[in-house]
Amino acid sequence: MTISERLTEDMKVAMKARDKKRLGVIRMVRSSMQNEAIKLGKNDLTEEEELTVLSREVKQRKDSLQEFKQAGRDDLVSDLREEINILNDYLPKQLTEEELEAVVSETINEVDASGKSDMGKVMSAVMPKVKGKADGTQVNKEVMKQLS
Repeated sequence: MTISERLTEDMKVAMKARDKKRLGVIRMVRSSMQNEAIKLGKNDLTEEEELTVLSREVKQRKDSLQEFKQAGRDDLVSDLREEINILNDYLPKQLTEEELEAVVSETINEVDASGKSDMGKVMSAVMPKVKGKADGTQVNKEVMKQLS
């Protein structure tokens, strides 16, 4: 079952359960996916494209979460946390720190990187491998750590 199909099924369940929060988040994600499909000139997105949209939505919320925390808007912080948790249900299982270390280390050896100047080369090779499974910020920190 694709992410879109799961979203559709879960939307029906949320409607029946009158779960307004989950329903709103699911509708928003489906809308983002439809907009992405229109932008790409397709009828249906691939699994990878769906993951990209989902990851983008989570990242936007995490960024907003930081801003709301700094502004002291605790009411909005709790709402965003709830939305992030709902979206995380549709993302693949996240890599552990050890798994991420292993992927980065393996990739550094593959591209024969030697220092910080090879950061871009390593990042462009690592990101497709961990798409949807790790946050770009975490990957960036790990690559920096291993290239230092």
